[in-house]
Amino acid sequence: MSDESGPRAIAFFDVDNTLLRGASLYHLGVGAWRRQFISLADILSFGWNQTRFLYIGENGVNIPRLRLRAMDIITGHTRDELVSLSHDIFDSRLIHRLWPETVAVAHAHLTAGREVWLVTATAQEVADVIAERLDLTGALGTKLATVDGIFTGQLIDGICHGSRKAVVAREVAEARGIDLALCWAYSDSHNDIPLLELVGNPVAVNPDTTLRRYALARGWPIMHMKIAQIKAARASKKR
Repeated sequence: MSDESGPRAIAFFDVDNTLLRGASLYHLGVGAWRRQFISLADILSFGWNQTRFLYIGENGVNIPRLRLRAMDIITGHTRDELVSLSHDIFDSRLIHRLWPETVAVAHAHLTAGREVWLVTATAQEVADVIAERLDLTGALGTKLATVDGIFTGQLIDGICHGSRKAVVAREVAEARGIDLALCWAYSDSHNDIPLLELVGNPVAVNPDTTLRRYALARGWPIMHMKIAQIKAARASKKR
């Protein structure tokens, strides 16, 4: 990656298993359970799906269905409550599960003068908090409908997943007059192939089996991180 200034560009990053280990919605569920938004049975179900997601990837989890269940968590609650909850889970859980290497790459893009946007199926408010806390440019997430500031359980434009990510990424680039051929995208999932193919610089991060084969066939760069890297990063911070 060059640090030389040049044409404006954007680096798009998936979140789950790309920027952080595991599924952000599970940690949202834990925080919601602690605030008594959901039951113990609900959080146990989220825990089971988190385990499958960690070891199998999106192939082994019905992500759209799980996302819809996650949206049910905050139905009847306010946007302020979700933002507060998001800050809590970032401080107590997400910050400890970030992939240091991916975060470093995102910050390198910023240093090089590029914008960095998260593109994720998680709720827009949660995505905004993650982007804010990591000092990134912004986030594109699933938009939830509200009435008088209270979530109704309805979605606006569907879940930001699969081909939808490519649509919103294109909209952001076009609004800024940025050539997508100069942009980057990072993801672990074959579901994000439309997003990866949209840009001139796709990168597979801890790819699932399908994406790995796809990336190898096209000569895309592949980043591999291991849990040991997180432990090493934590240890260095304590010194």
